[in-house]
Amino acid sequence: MEPENNNTTDSDADSIHENVSFSEVTTVASGWMLDFMFVSLCRHFKEGKFDEFNEALSILEAISQSPSLKGKLYEEKKLISAFVARVFHGKQLDVFFEEDNSVMPLMSAANIWSNLEHTVADGSLFEKITKLLLVQSVAVCLEKGQRSSASSALKWFENNHQFQHTSNLGVKLSKIVAQRDPSHPYLMNFSFSGLLDTVQSYLDAYLDKNPSDYLLKAATEMVQSSQHTEDLEDVESEDSPVSKTTNGLRKNNHKPKRKLLSSNITDLWKPESCKKLCVSVKRLPANEVSQKTSEKPVEASEVPKRRKAPQKWTHQLDKYLKEGVKRHGQGRWAQILKDYDFEGRTGTMLKDRWRVLMRSHEVG
Repeated sequence: MEPENNNTTDSDADSIHENVSFSEVTTVASGWMLDFMFVSLCRHFKEGKFDEFNEALSILEAISQSPSLKGKLYEEKKLISAFVARVFHGKQLDVFFEEDNSVMPLMSAANIWSNLEHTVADGSLFEKITKLLLVQSVAVCLEKGQRSSASSALKWFENNHQFQHTSNLGVKLSKIVAQRDPSHPYLMNFSFSGLLDTVQSYLDAYLDKNPSDYLLKAATEMVQSSQHTEDLEDVESEDSPVSKTTNGLRKNNHKPKRKLLSSNITDLWKPESCKKLCVSVKRLPANEVSQKTSEKPVEASEVPKRRKAPQKWTHQLDKYLKEGVKRHGQGRWAQILKDYDFEGRTGTMLKDRWRVLMRSHEVG
């Protein structure tokens, strides 16, 4: 999209640059770009778009490196981005954000969340998310058959003083871990999809209190203006003089536009591997998480996605599918995927498997 033309001359532009510090202009522009990527990150989180989320996170990381972006609000947004990234990767136990590999994504998210209490207007919402993070840290391990990891997660929460008020919850979870029951009703009441929805409520409230949409609105107006201009050009081209060919068809006399770049170099900026990178927030050492957000910004780095290739359907996976349909209803495959680990399968695969189960009369 081409920028709008204006009547500012070169001399006028030079005088503007002389009167305003370019470093100050850079700070303002960088702030707008960080805000835009923060809003984009929240939007992709809400829509559950994994690749788009990671792409926005990578760009936000690059912008956040600017030394000019200082201040409480910017640091808050960086920290929230780190928190949201850990929640979004919550079921990937082979992805680590801290030097201690025993600290799984949701445990790391809980660590950061304890430093975000001042950003939550509703105290009950803060407690609810804390509880969901604890429950799901255990539930995800049980879903994957990792009982020892579930026990380690419980012990980790018990040893962190900021979570000592959840001791009663820890007793309940200890009993569930001993039973090795990933489908326990208590866990279903604090599902992973429930965690995502509650975090989304927090993000909506934060964005409502701290609008970050200046650049988003400006870009939207630009697109709308461009679309209006294109519509007018289409109308004018229909009314423009035309000539008829020998077979009576109309022929437009407009000359085709010349392209500035050849279409055969579209991969100019792609790496030689042409592989898409997946990024996530960088490992955050435990001693840094407990520090105030103004002391050290949270950064991000590349973390490969590690999805297992779909294997043969097992009895346990069929059980998850039946429970998911019973809870959410047939056809709600996206919701069912959020509650259980189907080892990389998609909603279409769930639908096909459900048809197989129905044909074999394994479900009513």
